[in-house]
Amino acid sequence: STQIKTYSWDNAQVILVGNKCDMEDERVISTERGQHLGEQLGFEFFETSAKDNINVKQTFERLVDIICDKMSESLETDPAITAAKQNTRLKETPPPPQPNCGC
Repeated sequence: STQIKTYSWDNAQVILVGNKCDMEDERVISTERGQHLGEQLGFEFFETSAKDNINVKQTFERLVDIICDKMSESLETDPAITAAKQNTRLKETPPPPQPNCGC
């Protein structure tokens, strides 16, 4: 967790993933230990197997959901973005073409 905070952006969204869940006989970290570590660090925990395509898509989809939620929160709470929305006006008609324009 310390390295993540040191080497990532402040708003980085992180999940904890245990890979190779298909290799149960060679397991080093139990599911419970992974879940506990995820809770301690404040990360969601997933177990996956790239080989057997277990939970890979769901893990990435959840990460995308977390990122989108965070972006939505930022858009709602950032005063600069809110002010920009209020001051933006779209014109009904395009401006007339400029003379001597090569367009």
